[in-house]
Amino acid sequence: MREKILKYGIIGRSGRMGQEIESVFSQAGHEAVLSSDLAGMECWGKPEVLMDFSSHAALAGTMELCRTHGAALVIGTTALGEEHLAALKTLGGETAVVQSFNFATGVNVLKMILRDYAPLLADWDMEIEETHHNKKKDAPSGTAIFLREAAGRDCPTHSLRLGGVPGDHAAHFANEGEVLSFTHRALSRTVFALGALRAALFAAGAEKGFYTFEDVLRGTR
Repeated sequence: MREKILKYGIIGRSGRMGQEIESVFSQAGHEAVLSSDLAGMECWGKPEVLMDFSSHAALAGTMELCRTHGAALVIGTTALGEEHLAALKTLGGETAVVQSFNFATGVNVLKMILRDYAPLLADWDMEIEETHHNKKKDAPSGTAIFLREAAGRDCPTHSLRLGGVPGDHAAHFANEGEVLSFTHRALSRTVFALGALRAALFAAGAEKGFYTFEDVLRGTR
């Protein structure tokens, strides 16, 4: 059975993730009807869901577009503060909002693992390291922060910005006799766009509310 054909919009269409999202969505047969970036906005239809992986500076405009079109939102913007998350949760009272700092399935499973098992290693040392491409502006990454929060520990976090690395994350635990490491490596940005598509299909059929990518993986609506 063919999946639903989405009418979607992209905020930051000319950016790296915007282009990746458009490529993946187009290959799956979905239809872009709204485009917005620094050059301006074009709209040639009514979007069911908006995709925003741009900048927190665009958030107010993105939320206004959601309200104007009655569209759901999938947002993967990094460097969001508490005030931004509060605004998104308010928007969740009007439409479905899926927010995550990382839309790779493996990273979100890693988050679940740390949440469940890090308490068993409470007396071990813990440090997190992450590596991203040299164009990434924020450090540590939003993913590193949510992994740290999942572990429930304010541990040292190390950031590297090298070449074109899409995203590597690792959580290391050690005591005097053992080292235990959990790692995830994204091989290309396509994995994030595929996760974003999964989130978009979820959001288009979900009741209004604020969701995480874990909710998408679990099918929790």
